[in-house]
Amino acid sequence: MDQILEFLREIGLEISIGEIEGSTFLPGMRIVGGGLRVDPARLTYPGDLLHEAGHLAVMRPERRALADGEMDGDGGEEMAAIAWSYAAAVHLGMDPSVVFHDAGYKDGARALLANFAAGRYVGLPMLIWLRMTVAEEYPAMRCWLTPGPDDAEAA
Repeated sequence: MDQILEFLREIGLEISIGEIEGSTFLPGMRIVGGGLRVDPARLTYPGDLLHEAGHLAVMRPERRALADGEMDGDGGEEMAAIAWSYAAAVHLGMDPSVVFHDAGYKDGARALLANFAAGRYVGLPMLIWLRMTVAEEYPAMRCWLTPGPDDAEAA
């Protein structure tokens, strides 16, 4: 968990540690004020941090700053978060099954793992469209947070 949290902070996501009251969509974490609040005592699957952070990472900066509560993104955003979390796991030298564990993804984790292993990168077109990577380099990323419209550096 520490390696994941350090990475998320390094790329510029706001991370806070502390108790979370009430139920959460994923155990032990909640999107709060554009960042991720983590309750280590309730965190069941540390790899879920990468997926939830992926939702924040693929949002435009102005939307990310306002994110709070459950992520009700569209299907494209969900696919982008899946591709982002896979790239993050690879970048961190983790087995992708840390993110795509049997208790997640509505029983579709094994299919996702098989697709990524075969080079069928679910969600990659979204990351390309967001200017975060290019097909020839993925799972390497050019940037970890979606650039704003005036950010020519990531183009």
